Amino acid sequence: MEGYLMRFTLILCITYATASSNQTCQPHQQSIYMREMLMGCWTDFVREDKAEVHILKLIWDKVIKIIAIFTLNLNVSKPVILIIASSEKASGLYQLSKEVKVYANNFQITLFGNEHQNNTYKDEVPHQNEELVKWAVQKFGGVTSFTTVKYLRQIMLTEAQGTKSGSLSCVLQNEDVAQKHFLKIEADPEGIKSCTLKPQNTGHDEVHVINIPEDSTVRNVSLLVKTQGTSLFLRGPQGTTWTFLGTEHLKLGSNNDIHLLQVQVKFKPPKYTGTLRGDKAEDVQKMALEYFKVNYFTSYSEVTLNASTIFLVIGNQHNLSEGSPTAKVITEKSMIPITTNAPNQMPLTIQLYSSPDYCIPLDPETRLQTNKRIYAEISGNTIGGVSLTLKVNRCIMCSKASTSVKKELPFILEACSRGVCNNSARLSFSLDQLQEATSTTWDIQCSIDLCYNENCVYAGEVWRNLEVMQSCQPMDQPCFDFGLPGVLGIAFGGFLIGVLLIGALWFIKIKTGYPSGLDMRSTAAGFPGCPCSRAKRQRSSNPSPSDSSANASIGSTQSTPPAAWHKLIVGYTSRATITPMSS
Repeated sequence: MEGYLMRFTLILCITYATASSNQTCQPHQQSIYMREMLMGCWTDFVREDKAEVHILKLIWDKVIKIIAIFTLNLNVSKPVILIIASSEKASGLYQLSKEVKVYANNFQITLFGNEHQNNTYKDEVPHQNEELVKWAVQKFGGVTSFTTVKYLRQIMLTEAQGTKSGSLSCVLQNEDVAQKHFLKIEADPEGIKSCTLKPQNTGHDEVHVINIPEDSTVRNVSLLVKTQGTSLFLRGPQGTTWTFLGTEHLKLGSNNDIHLLQVQVKFKPPKYTGTLRGDKAEDVQKMALEYFKVNYFTSYSEVTLNASTIFLVIGNQHNLSEGSPTAKVITEKSMIPITTNAPNQMPLTIQLYSSPDYCIPLDPETRLQTNKRIYAEISGNTIGGVSLTLKVNRCIMCSKASTSVKKELPFILEACSRGVCNNSARLSFSLDQLQEATSTTWDIQCSIDLCYNENCVYAGEVWRNLEVMQSCQPMDQPCFDFGLPGVLGIAFGGFLIGVLLIGALWFIKIKTGYPSGLDMRSTAAGFPGCPCSRAKRQRSSNPSPSDSSANASIGSTQSTPPAAWHKLIVGYTSRATITPMSS
């Protein structure tokens, strides 16, 4: 029984050891996921004779014992001028068509070939980058591309168009040569060794491990990550700084400082708290597995480049989308909620809601009514779990029917706690200004800043398509709330209107007059203390013949008083005291 138990224990130990060894690998090959970015450019320059002008700069290290021999495959039907410069003496075997001309440095490069030898030229080609570009511009009118390659083995020129839309001038900067689809390059993997686990776990996010040994001279590493949702474990000697050229959505682990280039901020991600130490490949790989709590990694790369500052790009070079360092999201729907794919800009997302609780997002194909308030949440993906703030600067509406029609979109920032709105911003807006618009399809476009404490930088623009439906119902009108001051004001206004009306009637009475029965003096005839009234009445009781005729003519022109005035006359007469006239 004890023998069986010992065998079973031995089998378990062997199985565990085998499983542990299967989770690590030894770097010995060229990495398909990571490569160095070197100086170059890519323009849309083409000569008048339709020829493209390409510069190939070759770099060889004196310390590394490599025989500088390379192969050129230039069998293309399009006209091409290829300029080759080298840091050390090198030999090249070429195959080229009659449409291709090659210019090489007459001291550094020796070319061998059997066909079209008259198409190869020796010239005083400069070695320094800026001088090389200047020389090519003066001799050929411009530069289509500039490509730097270390330890070249073979390069092949394809039939693909070698231009890229943009500037006509060649501005040198660090680039990912894998983007140049018209070139196929093979080089020795000196300075970067890599390995991968087999089989690859394709159903999960990529996990990449990068290790800089303690004896390496590298201290400043700039990274451009091509794949969203990548986990990176970065290990380097003390004092190493990892700088990210873009703000991709990443998970980070490192024993060094992390630098976000866009916001000029350094921070330290959560440290590895395990017991493993050192720079050996197996130990660093196990650190990454423990840190991310996974049982696999996509690639392990060991960097031993002979430079203090290097630029690296991470992403499968066989599955790269052109033009943008950030991954592009492609959907079958015409209504896409986001896109911000500009280089070195933060991937931003905008999502719409119908209520301020931000619980149920609107479907991208929902038609929005112009009399309803819309709520939006703009969020961005940051690296390393850093808490950043999004600031909405401006929003506009652009018509799909006419690109010249643009409208400013007023918006209100919605309150949101820091914990809920981490790396996001909320706002609301109304589409009432589109009620009378003829176009029903619009783009909402907002400009965003990325802020860390008080430092803000431009993060990019976020946009989304909108289908607008003109509302048949009237716009919601505001309700007026009349308080005590309002009521008193209305009452006082009514009083003033009454006074004015009475004054107007009195003015009309004075200007136009009334019939004799309306004269107020008739009511005062019997009042004590009014002798004047009695005297006037006495005089008017015996009119002269002339007065009678005059009164008759005047009376004929006067209109008969209305019934209302008649009642008023009777009322006054009934209350008046009539005193007999004395003889």
